[in-house]
Amino acid sequence: MRRYHTLIVLALAALLGFSATLSKTPSARRLEILMLGHKSEHHQSEKLTEILQQAFFKDGINISYTTDPDDLNEQTLSKYDGLMIYANYDTISATQEKALLDFVKNGKGFIPIHCASWCFRNSAEYVKMVGGQFSTHKTDTFSTVIVDKKHEILKGFTPFKTFDETYVHSKINKDVHVLTERVEGSHHEPYTWTNQYGKGRVFYTAYGHDEQTWRNPGFLKLLENGLIWAVGKKAEKELAKLPKPKPEYTAADIPNYEKRDPAPKLQAPLSAAESQLLTQVPVDFKVELFASEPDIEKPIAMAWDEKGRLWIVETIDYPNTVRENKTEGRDRIKICEDTDGDGKADKFTVFADKLNIPTSITFARGGVIVAQAPDFLFLKDTNGDDKADTREKLITGWGTFDTHAGPSNLKYGFDNHIWGTVGYAGFEGTVGGKQFDFNQSVYRFTPDGKNLEHLGTASNNTWGLGFSENNDVFVSTANNSHSDYLGILLPYLNRIGAPQMESVRKIDGHYNMHVVTKNLRQVDVFNGFTAAAGHSLYTARNFPEKYWNRIAFVNEPTGRVIHQAILQPDGSGFKEEDGWNLLASADEWMGPVQSDVGPDGAVWVSDWYNFIIQHNPTPKGFENGKGNAYVNPLRDHTRGRIYRIVYKQAKPSAITSLDKNNPAQLLNALQSDNLFWRMTAQHLIVEGGYKQLAPQLFKLVQNTSVDQTGLNAPAIHALWTLHGLGLLNGSDKETLVIAEAALRHPSAGVRKAAIQVLPAKTLTASILQEKKLNTRLAGILKIADMPASAAMGNALLAAQKLPENANDYWITRALKVAIATHVKGALAAIKAENEANETRRELANKPADKTIKIEVVKNAMKYDVKQFEAKAGSILEIEFKNPDFMQHNLLILQKGTMEKVGTAADKLAQDPNGITQNYVPKIPEVLFATKLIDPQGSVKLKFRVPDEPGDYPFICSFPGHWRIMNGVMKVTK
Repeated sequence: MRRYHTLIVLALAALLGFSATLSKTPSARRLEILMLGHKSEHHQSEKLTEILQQAFFKDGINISYTTDPDDLNEQTLSKYDGLMIYANYDTISATQEKALLDFVKNGKGFIPIHCASWCFRNSAEYVKMVGGQFSTHKTDTFSTVIVDKKHEILKGFTPFKTFDETYVHSKINKDVHVLTERVEGSHHEPYTWTNQYGKGRVFYTAYGHDEQTWRNPGFLKLLENGLIWAVGKKAEKELAKLPKPKPEYTAADIPNYEKRDPAPKLQAPLSAAESQLLTQVPVDFKVELFASEPDIEKPIAMAWDEKGRLWIVETIDYPNTVRENKTEGRDRIKICEDTDGDGKADKFTVFADKLNIPTSITFARGGVIVAQAPDFLFLKDTNGDDKADTREKLITGWGTFDTHAGPSNLKYGFDNHIWGTVGYAGFEGTVGGKQFDFNQSVYRFTPDGKNLEHLGTASNNTWGLGFSENNDVFVSTANNSHSDYLGILLPYLNRIGAPQMESVRKIDGHYNMHVVTKNLRQVDVFNGFTAAAGHSLYTARNFPEKYWNRIAFVNEPTGRVIHQAILQPDGSGFKEEDGWNLLASADEWMGPVQSDVGPDGAVWVSDWYNFIIQHNPTPKGFENGKGNAYVNPLRDHTRGRIYRIVYKQAKPSAITSLDKNNPAQLLNALQSDNLFWRMTAQHLIVEGGYKQLAPQLFKLVQNTSVDQTGLNAPAIHALWTLHGLGLLNGSDKETLVIAEAALRHPSAGVRKAAIQVLPAKTLTASILQEKKLNTRLAGILKIADMPASAAMGNALLAAQKLPENANDYWITRALKVAIATHVKGALAAIKAENEANETRRELANKPADKTIKIEVVKNAMKYDVKQFEAKAGSILEIEFKNPDFMQHNLLILQKGTMEKVGTAADKLAQDPNGITQNYVPKIPEVLFATKLIDPQGSVKLKFRVPDEPGDYPFICSFPGHWRIMNGVMKVTK
């Protein structure tokens, strides 16, 4: 490892705020800039912000993005050194105006760019502060003309030429200081200027209509210099003192999937301190290191026990050292403790070793359940020395042919089962006498491993799982589906013969990641989510309220980011909105693979720390390994870090440890404001069989208070705890009465929990009038479990006609499931309808004149047929098979249109509805197309060959694939 001794010393000093001897000198820190953009395709502020982030980030400048003008308030603005605006807003409110003007007047920087001079036209003072107002424009290519070459902003600046809008301004403030102008004939238009407003500095440039200017090095230099000048001398000095890691880059054999020129180089690894200096979190947060190498290595998963101790799963063998004898493995489970309270682990205990590629861990039955394909293991310490004394297999049958497609995300659920996900390696085996065969799915099982359920099927490699505090279930998949909602459990849909993938719906509302590194390396879904992992929500109360139970964290190690997915109610389900990032790094080794709320209410991050993230397909010139990952000696097997992302105003946790033998303490923890402690207390009460707590649990359920989010979380857990104790199986009347009363609780989440824990026969049709559609959905599904009733059937048929039900994706399906139970003859009719729909998706049964067989080459992203012939006007059938690990399709295109169709397909990747369209552009150049075919799937594409001879290209239109996956159909007479 290359060592940067001097830099490390400086970096540590910066992170600690320097020693007392330096306390009188300016502290070293990054600049914090807020960018106000807008939600408009004209003047794409989001894209500009990404370009500026990547250009300025390693120079110590953080840019936070917002499209909410209400962020122009004193509290928010006070956190930043400067405000940048690139947006089109016609008006500004009086409170927003005052906050903005005071912000600048009191000494902060203001950087309006281009169209910002047409913003807030109802404020004369804003126009005066900007220094002028846009009036008219045309377009042209023109060069920078320097007016004041001695100004410090223009030091090191070289004039540039660009194609841009030719702004003409009005209301130019006589006090502005012009730096550059645009010359057109005899007209000299001020184009870049500075202005003083109170104690604050204003830098304005009219440049910047689109990427033709944004990516111009001259423009970027001008803007960066102007920004640093605008924030003032004090902030500029603090930035100058900040150590700025400049890691060495060397030539290496690195896959270049994007075919970049020049090809990517290998960045030298950084220390944890240096890596933190190249990492951004929100302005009022900080990153704290908890553990790193050499104390820990390659942490692929983590969890906490009831004592608040961190347990990590280390896998040095990943990805290709797949052993026949698992006990010969080099992997471990390690307990990491902070014994002196300084926020860093100082005690490390190996709980279990001799493991081989374990991928997940959770606590149950006084021990831990560990995913180690092909098995789930149960490990337990029986003598209190923190060493596993017993090791038994719970479940066997998890696929091992691809180590990044196995089981993960083991979590203890509200229903007192263990939940998890699995990728395309899948599961095939027998549990509890039942045979299972599924992949890319969500499942659950009882803690003893004796019962397993397949709950939902996603679209590709499934690496994320998260529960809201209302017990809503979210999923992330690796490839272009970073936020999904599991709305109806698969066993319900199986009753009516509905497609398995209808159990999980893609809800993400955007395509792009927002990275701060210029050197993004991906195999597909370029600039989007190709390795999305995790979907844990913020379920404590130590972050600001906007996070509570509504922002999920999706890790993307190829982008070196932790994305914030804002989950908004959408009927009975949800939709995701882009919340940008909780963490973003320009260190090309940082690889967040898990982020979860810890016992302290902070978000803990497992950093895989590896320059090589991509698993497959195997690039040209490389070999494929036993774990189905390409073999690359650059893969690291020794580094890894655990960080805590801490809100600076967070309060200490009221709970730091629990005693499983102290029922009163567990009951108190059930009322914690942190889901971690509530869920831990719930499972310990259930496992302890503490039925004597029933009266106190009743009181929690009867508490009708709700918090700011409309939740009463202790009541929800109390209901599920009673259920786990077996008190809601119908045998205990008092418990039933308490739970039935909870159907009228003010909190919709409590009402939903009551529906789910009560025996089905206790519900009535009144549940169909539930106001909260998410809770109504739970009620309809519970009705589907009731004994058949003609009266209930009539109520369901009436409910089907209500607009809020008829227009809801999930409720329409749930009603069919319930109607199949209660309306005589409906089950057969609904099944027939589903079968007919499936048949329509297939082609008419006509004999083909010729059949061509085409398969995807596994792990190569190619077709096995590059060219075939077909007779003009004949009926051709293509039998298309996909043995690959991800979805592919096949499109036949009009002659000479591959580039046009491929470009259109790539744009669909940015459309939330693109996947429902199977990434097939709706343009006439697409002649025939299959849907996206799941791994191991196949389809027949039958069509009449065009009458005109020539070369007709065929492609896979999954975003980015068409450049590699293509061929030619030669049509002859």
